[in-house]
Amino acid sequence: MASPSISNPGATSNRLSETKRSRKRRKIAIDNQAEQLDNNEIKLRWKSTSEQQIYSAKLIEALRQSRRTSSPPAAGRRIRETADRVLAVAARGRTRWSRAILTSRLRLRLGQRKKKKAKVTGGFRPRKPAVEKRLPVLQKKVRVLGRLVPGCRKLSFPNLLEEATDYIAALEMQVRTMAALAGLVDARAEADHSHQLIDFGSNLS
Repeated sequence: MASPSISNPGATSNRLSETKRSRKRRKIAIDNQAEQLDNNEIKLRWKSTSEQQIYSAKLIEALRQSRRTSSPPAAGRRIRETADRVLAVAARGRTRWSRAILTSRLRLRLGQRKKKKAKVTGGFRPRKPAVEKRLPVLQKKVRVLGRLVPGCRKLSFPNLLEEATDYIAALEMQVRTMAALAGLVDARAEADHSHQLIDFGSNLS
């Protein structure tokens, strides 16, 4: 019987390494495609007309309810808080920033929010470590961005970018909606004022 041919070990290892590289390239391509789909979903979600209409309807209803319970001096702050809360509800808890807003509102409502006080020992206040002052510029900007996006102070940079992208798109929709509502209110006020002038003129004649 003829002895079976022995394959070249070097060729086998090369084929294995090429297979691993091709799998890695396919995985990177799939991850990039999934990330692009997520970004497109964010853009479509917050830029669609139907989403804006749903948000404006919920916002109007929430503002009506808060108007019955809020005092006039706190009306501006209450409107802002209501707009943010409705925006977080519209996100359906799929993002960290929306969950952070809803959680903070719940803590305020239940009265469980505790203020952290710095301990004073030996007649002087503790200072921040000098290491923070020597942070790279990019790292400082990342920290600032983490403070601006609710609930994202301790996130990794890629996750922070994803949350910030979604949060900015949501805020843009919020601004568009509130600007449209303000335009409707102004138009109604002008119409009421015109009717009052017409009635006043008819009473004079």
